[in-house]
Amino acid sequence: QVQLVESGGGLVQPGGSLRLSCAASGSIFSINAMGWFRQAPGKEREFVVAISWSGRSTWYADSVKGRFFISRVNANNTVTLQMNSLKPEDTAVYYCAAGIVYRDYVGESQYDYWGQGTQVTVSS
Repeated sequence: QVQLVESGGGLVQPGGSLRLSCAASGSIFSINAMGWFRQAPGKEREFVVAISWSGRSTWYADSVKGRFFISRVNANNTVTLQMNSLKPEDTAVYYCAAGIVYRDYVGESQYDYWGQGTQVTVSS
């Protein structure tokens, strides 16, 4: 099993920035990708960003491209999500995900492990 712990959520004004972190522990040999999904009230969970275990490949949703940046921190098996120029529509619970992904890195069903989620609220 793999355990994922998210941190870094909070309240920020439009145009501000937040950095989320996801630390993986347990059987990390069983995963080859990590990513972030988000779910706003009344909406379905949607893909945000993903990164291969090597860190050499990344995938971004069009809605966040150029504003959000994902990276791997080798120490503590951690992935970070730097979120800049935040908009009210970015408000959601953000979930870290990990799994063995063969091709579809944006597909929710490809991920086997999920964190508990961290709330991000963008409001003035």
